[in-house]
Amino acid sequence: MQFKYFPHTDEDIKTMLDKIGVKSLNDLYSEIPESLLFKKEYDLPEAMSELEIRNFLNKVGNENKQLTIFAGAGAYDHYTPSIIPNIVERSEFLTSYTPYQAEISQGTLHYIFEYQSMMAELTGMDVSNACMYDGATATAEAAIMAFNNKKKSTKVLVSETVDPKTVRVVKTYAKYHGFEIEMVAQKDGVTDKADMDAKFAEGGVGGMIVQQPNYYGIVEDYTGYADTCHDNKGLFVMNAVAADLALLKTPGEWGADVAVGDAQSLGVPVAFGGPYVGYLCVTEKLIRKMPGRIVGKTVDNKGQRAFVLTLQAREQHIRRQKATSNICSNQSLMALWVTIYMSLMGKQGIKEAAEMSYDAAHYLADQLVATGKFKMKYNNTFFNEFCVEYDGCADCLQKRFIENGILGGVKIDDHTIMFAVTEKRTKEEIDKLISIAKEDVK
Repeated sequence: MQFKYFPHTDEDIKTMLDKIGVKSLNDLYSEIPESLLFKKEYDLPEAMSELEIRNFLNKVGNENKQLTIFAGAGAYDHYTPSIIPNIVERSEFLTSYTPYQAEISQGTLHYIFEYQSMMAELTGMDVSNACMYDGATATAEAAIMAFNNKKKSTKVLVSETVDPKTVRVVKTYAKYHGFEIEMVAQKDGVTDKADMDAKFAEGGVGGMIVQQPNYYGIVEDYTGYADTCHDNKGLFVMNAVAADLALLKTPGEWGADVAVGDAQSLGVPVAFGGPYVGYLCVTEKLIRKMPGRIVGKTVDNKGQRAFVLTLQAREQHIRRQKATSNICSNQSLMALWVTIYMSLMGKQGIKEAAEMSYDAAHYLADQLVATGKFKMKYNNTFFNEFCVEYDGCADCLQKRFIENGILGGVKIDDHTIMFAVTEKRTKEEIDKLISIAKEDVK
């Protein structure tokens, strides 16, 4: 049977099968047990016209329940300027050509250059790449950099206050790159520096990874962490929520060698979990050891401004054994998205959004504690996300929230809920959540 968009003819298929010594396409699946094979007719609907399929998909989409989001844990419901989807579709940004062909990729190269410039400034670092798939894989790539940067290193340290989802990804990367991930203990929701110092003293440590704000929303004090790492010839890696850096001390100011994280907070919709965009910024001395693309600005033979990929030979991406990473193609569309967001919002706009998120989160925390049903899990400084202990059934409370159109936080354990608030949440929405939280829930 021939399909419209399948390019292979029956003759093509027969030639390929003959080449590998197989009689039919079904023989390719001969190792699958007969009991696992699906032998019925596929329950597929009849073909539809464009109008019919649009109506059908709209109907399906309308079955989703839209909730007011008070949850975070790495995905934050920030404002997206309505003009962004229109700008990302402009023709100069949409090209089928690789950025290696600079003469016909100036639009792509230009926005990557601007993205790098903005992210370097936001993180306080010297250089940014463009870009990584998400914050978790960016952190994993930083762990590999730390391992490779120090001779005779066998492990990389990760704080227990780093997002568990990120830790799982980092451990997976480490397993197949031949080094260990050792966790540094936490005390009262923050990293135990004494434990980190002791583990460095044991030797063989390539670097230390921390998170700011950490998984519990706490703004940690990382004074002295960079010194410990550098004294032991290790790298200090800081994972940070990009939008929060508008107000917080930057990774560069903390003395970090590598700054990583997710830039989803810069106007990318939560979108059921993706796509997101990971950032990775480094000090100048690590520029040739970082994965991903780097775009530079130059002039052409007419003296006009031009942008080109720089500092990396193309062979890095086609000769695996010479590559610094497996990142070659990437979601630069989302790098464009956050570049437009930062351009539209400006420094002051991003700062104001962060301030609004901070103020709203502290208002919610104070009001929840005032109900008498909650108490703060940790008595530490937090930004726009925090953990509270609930004196009742957390599952029951969250179910009540959902029944009232609210996604009420992320459950950390049987009695702990982590709430996140962004600039999108109004006082009326916050007060509605508080009024539900005051009720007796069973």
